[in-house]
Amino acid sequence: MLETIERNATPAAAAQQPGLMAHVRETLRVNRYALSTERNYCHWIWRFILFHGKRSPREMGAAEVESFLSHLATAENVSAKTQNQALHAVLFLYKRVLGIDLPWIDGITRARESKRIPVVLTQRETQALLRHVHGTSGTIIKLLYGTGMRLLEGLRLRIKDLDLERREIIVRQGKGDKDRVTMIPASLVEELRDHLQARRMMHDRDLATGHADVELHDAIQRKYPAAAQQWAWQYVFAAASYSTDPRTGAYRRHHVGEWVIQRAVKAAAQKAGIPKLVHPHTLRHSFATHLLENGSDIRTVQELLGHSDVKTTMIYTHVLNRGGRGTVSPLDRIA
Repeated sequence: MLETIERNATPAAAAQQPGLMAHVRETLRVNRYALSTERNYCHWIWRFILFHGKRSPREMGAAEVESFLSHLATAENVSAKTQNQALHAVLFLYKRVLGIDLPWIDGITRARESKRIPVVLTQRETQALLRHVHGTSGTIIKLLYGTGMRLLEGLRLRIKDLDLERREIIVRQGKGDKDRVTMIPASLVEELRDHLQARRMMHDRDLATGHADVELHDAIQRKYPAAAQQWAWQYVFAAASYSTDPRTGAYRRHHVGEWVIQRAVKAAAQKAGIPKLVHPHTLRHSFATHLLENGSDIRTVQELLGHSDVKTTMIYTHVLNRGGRGTVSPLDRIA
């Protein structure tokens, strides 16, 4: 990522844009972009600058952006998704950081967009996988499948967003900065209740050691100065140890790391003997497909997943457990 490129660049190159990159990071944080997005955007902005011989972006414009993005597609053969990410990063640089509106960019050689059918587990495979998950990671994995949440949506849950009595979760700031409501599976209520009791004891110990602060958006921190130590704002799934915030340097307890769940899902799939490439997002795909298989209305599934357009949800109608989109094979008719 950006750090790797900076190490490989010459000291002179790294020194030419220090103020600009700091401004980029500051603008991303003011606009509440995720840390992963910040790293990706900084990576592509630095790549853009290096591609054009470390020239100042103020000296460049649409033509240079087009040549950089076309190079990614033709010389580096990146995917359409990767090229689009680079485009958004560079446009962010010009519009939000430098305050420059580029004319419409239409001379880009577009990377070929691939249409992929998502990997989905059968209900039997899902049962087999869930038999091999345990502890806090197991609770998270079962919750991801049982609610259809994205991995980070599940990891970023706060205590106040769970209502065990109503079996309801409010998913805050999902994709597109939208909130939505999803269910808590009845079979997980007692497991979550036990987890919250253990989590409360952990929070009490953090209060005693002076490390109970939790990450909050600046606006909330200013409005509610004491919120960072309050139980309601704590992460439901907190990390086992303290860590240093890479942005602020604060030493405190963060939520469980993404890689912890990614490894746990991969290990469970291997133990279950599932011959598919399984990752946490596969559980979301499986949630949607299994709901449709069991007769749920596609609009309901759309709302639970937080899709803006039902066309996005429609992809799951192509992966239902009906080969050939539900068409009966002629072999079956004559057999």
